[in-house]
Amino acid sequence: MPADLRIADLKAYPTSFPVPPAHRVALGIGTAIKRDAVVVKVTTASGLVGWGESHHGRAHTAVAKLIDTTLRQLVLGMDAADVVGVWKKIYDKQLASHGMGAGTCLAMSGIDMALWDIRGKAAGMPLYRLLGGARRGIPAYAGGVSLGYQPPAQLIEELGKSLDAGYRAVKLRVGDSVKRDLERVRAVRKACGEELVILTDANIGYAVEDVRQVMPGMDELNVSWLEEPFPAHDYRSYRMARGFGRTPLAAGENHYTRFEFNRVIEDGAITILQPDLSKTGGITEALRIAAMASAWKLPIHPHSSMTGLNHAATIHFLAAIDNGGYFEGDVSKSNRFRDELVQNPGMVDKDGNVWPLDKPGLGVEVNEDFLAKHPAIEGPGYI
Repeated sequence: MPADLRIADLKAYPTSFPVPPAHRVALGIGTAIKRDAVVVKVTTASGLVGWGESHHGRAHTAVAKLIDTTLRQLVLGMDAADVVGVWKKIYDKQLASHGMGAGTCLAMSGIDMALWDIRGKAAGMPLYRLLGGARRGIPAYAGGVSLGYQPPAQLIEELGKSLDAGYRAVKLRVGDSVKRDLERVRAVRKACGEELVILTDANIGYAVEDVRQVMPGMDELNVSWLEEPFPAHDYRSYRMARGFGRTPLAAGENHYTRFEFNRVIEDGAITILQPDLSKTGGITEALRIAAMASAWKLPIHPHSSMTGLNHAATIHFLAAIDNGGYFEGDVSKSNRFRDELVQNPGMVDKDGNVWPLDKPGLGVEVNEDFLAKHPAIEGPGYI
């Protein structure tokens, strides 16, 4: 008999760990002092367990509470294989009538990811195959909470470790000042050569005039994209900045569902799309966004979040869409969610690629003892 896939239980685990002072990174949004995540566990009536990640949204205990209360009551008893039905029920009862609430989008993303994990386990198939993909190498860039506002020599030393590991593309943090940002990018280009793919991320640290000033230098240094110079909702600034140079503008990690990406695509200013599977509505919705972008010949370079659950899901996802780009490899000095919560699924090979796991579902096992030993730490994650 087929397994009973009715959702019997749903639980969220808000979890945190402090970042040691020596491993703290300064970015456009501040200096990271702790890492937060929300891990979601779904259990079916037949005992199959699926795991997912909801992005913390800098309110991880609130996101977890939403999952454990309202959303849990909405989906209990539904078929775990009915990812579209579960998604639509949450949309109808939470999002459609009360705006595109970020909290619900984050919360439902982790639930959806856990349901896809269950679907893969029930079918005995790795997620990439279940999604219609094939096992292939996915190009990765060195990213995560890393490569921040260091002096150029220190930045190049840190970057060398990623290059030695196999990465052929890197993401540098900008948004400090135009002068210092270009000094760092220029130093990396000089030290590493023209073949290195350099990406940049301002973490909303720029004003329009900053982008006007920085863009000629980025064009000269062959920067492949400038990510999130402005907040996600600042559509006017993105439209203005698009004409300042050739370097493409990238965004999407803070845009939720296909309904927000629809405007991004139609505006035409942002041409590098970066949905996050733990934020935008889960795998189900990311597939819809990718299909919509494909019709416009736009690439998908997903933002990857805190834990190895998101990392594993993102690699599977990229192996199953026809407009997939880079995987954001996490080269953070200290990410216990990547190394201890699960076994790191994003190890890069000598050619700069990562590979989807071949076990059923996401292919990773969660260390529940880690969750018990690392409860939520309240307070801001950046100072």
